[in-house]
Amino acid sequence: MTILEETKFIMNKYHIKANKSLGQNFLISEEVVQEIVNSSQIEKEDLVIEIGPGLGTLTKCLLEKAGKVICIELDKKMIHILQDRFSLYDNFALLNQDVLKVDLRQLIKKEKEKENIKNIKIVANLPYYITTPIIMKLLEEELPLESITVMIQKEVADRLIAVPGEKETGAITYSVYYYAQAEGILEVPNHSFIPEPQVTSKVIKLVIRKQPPVKIAKKERMFQVIKNAFMQRRKTLLNALVNTKIFESKEKGMQILQDLDIAVNIRPEKLTLEDYANIAKLLEN
Repeated sequence: MTILEETKFIMNKYHIKANKSLGQNFLISEEVVQEIVNSSQIEKEDLVIEIGPGLGTLTKCLLEKAGKVICIELDKKMIHILQDRFSLYDNFALLNQDVLKVDLRQLIKKEKEKENIKNIKIVANLPYYITTPIIMKLLEEELPLESITVMIQKEVADRLIAVPGEKETGAITYSVYYYAQAEGILEVPNHSFIPEPQVTSKVIKLVIRKQPPVKIAKKERMFQVIKNAFMQRRKTLLNALVNTKIFESKEKGMQILQDLDIAVNIRPEKLTLEDYANIAKLLEN
């Protein structure tokens, strides 16, 4: 039975339709499933946390590879399906919760105490409407993760995996770059899902850094500078930071940029992460 046939069978059996409010689109491509699993490089000693497993299309393959798979699913309709499909697997666990409200650090701690776990990996086909909050939660909480492999909207994916200073650079680019080394894995056309989304998707992988690429005592200050710089992206960096009160005045802002050998007419997306770190350090001093 193909994934498409299996998906249609399950949807008919349980009288399921994709929930638009939860951003559900069911993956039906064998190639994409295998690429996600293969690029995750899952081993038998690994704990995999799958966010939003839906009908369990990815879950099935993950269970065959991992030491344990914990699925976090918000939709109660999917919980019944997942329990029916995988309750006989001794390496399967299921939480009916909103991942943004789950204490992942505590969850991982408990699993490490019970199981012989080598690495913790996140795998997910994320709903488009909540992609950024989930990824930022995973990164900012500095969980003991090795990698995050997710399928998301291509437009967002390109910003996440860009190197600061490239065309696609946004504020979130710097955050991801600080915490992880990112790469694009595979573009996924909309006909790989039912129902078909209106956009192209992309699988990306974030390998969590052991050490950040810049050293800064107060990284929150650096990210505040970055966030404010991109609040008025069409303006120069200087004007954006003056208008958002990061710089006390245009004169002081110009002095800081000149001290750091940064052009006063530069745009926010042209700076490196180190540039922003240096601005934050000068502001602290």
